[in-house]
Amino acid sequence: MNKILVIAAHPDDELLGCGGTIAKHALSGDEVYTLIVCEGESLRYQGQNIDQSVYIKKSGDILGVKKNFHLRFPDQRLDTFSLVDIITPIEKVVRELKPNIIYLQYGGDINRDHKIVFEASLVALRPIETYIEEIYAYYTVGSSEWGYPRLFNPDTWIDISSTIEVKLNAFAEYISELKAYPHPRSLRSLKNLSTYTGNQVFMEYAESFMTIRKTKRG
Repeated sequence: MNKILVIAAHPDDELLGCGGTIAKHALSGDEVYTLIVCEGESLRYQGQNIDQSVYIKKSGDILGVKKNFHLRFPDQRLDTFSLVDIITPIEKVVRELKPNIIYLQYGGDINRDHKIVFEASLVALRPIETYIEEIYAYYTVGSSEWGYPRLFNPDTWIDISSTIEVKLNAFAEYISELKAYPHPRSLRSLKNLSTYTGNQVFMEYAESFMTIRKTKRG
């Protein structure tokens, strides 16, 4: 059994980037945990009585997530904190769980929060935590493709043909984030992207990742 930790800046990022992979890990008997840094409400949905923690829980249950850690930093204001303020709670969760496989957001896209969470996570996941074997960065739909220069160059593809519908059903629970086609964060577009990604390596549906670090000890 593997212990998996998925780190995301905002609610739904974890699902957009690797929802099919999360479900696949869970179905194989791995323990999957998610860590979401920002609350994802105050900036875009002020006064609308939207509680993203409800969507996190509902979608996580569909994917098979064992537990979510929600730090609730203010959305799009991570640059007002010192980096150590963000590193410390991430590091606390990492040391509590001791995961051996981690997925985190690619740090080169257009969203400043994503970049900061990526940088903070790399510090929290430094090699002194010797139980960590694999770290991968995932592509966040509607953000990674808008960054420049476009440097997300995957080297790992995971077949999610058996879990694509689970991913879509889970994302449908994020009512506040679900958009109409052809927005990249629509159900149809997510499926199209999974098809395109899978077809790159002769799979029906896939998610792609960049390897940050792989360590085999002993």
